[in-house]
Amino acid sequence: MNIVLVGFRCSGKTTLGKALAERLGLKFVDADELVEQKHQMTIKEIFEKKGESVFRLWECDAISEVAKLDGHVIATGGGAVLRYKNIHNLKRSSVVVFLSVAPDTAFERIQRDPKTRSRRPSLTPKDPHTEVREQYRLREPIYKSVADIVIDTTELPVGDCIDRILERLQRFKIGTDTPE
Repeated sequence: MNIVLVGFRCSGKTTLGKALAERLGLKFVDADELVEQKHQMTIKEIFEKKGESVFRLWECDAISEVAKLDGHVIATGGGAVLRYKNIHNLKRSSVVVFLSVAPDTAFERIQRDPKTRSRRPSLTPKDPHTEVREQYRLREPIYKSVADIVIDTTELPVGDCIDRILERLQRFKIGTDTPE
């Protein structure tokens, strides 16, 4: 079984994913990084040169690939849940954790992270703050509908987020050595 992290940009998928994998002794994989490595372009470059539809196809291929793994913590891109095929593939062999974050906090984290700003495209022609709030509002119901576990990362330090994830994973028999 895998643990899949879904959520908006800067909700903590990569940071928490790496920490969670280390804590559980699992391998970590980031679907967005797979796309970038395979195609030798940042996601922003893919959007600019090939368009969003090509990126979503390549993302779908990466999700299909990582969904076949076992015993991994998988970080998905913020829009991975927009395709039913991705959700279907991930739900088959994984516990899905939605990392919720307040839109204003996501925006602040995006602004503070030069890597995110340089590697991630704008999704709409709107100003970045409005875009984040609107995109989050549209995606949040989808994130919630696919999630087995919801963790709000808005104000929690990484260690506390990991503790809460591990606590909730126990009902899936992950992260516990206690047989039932």
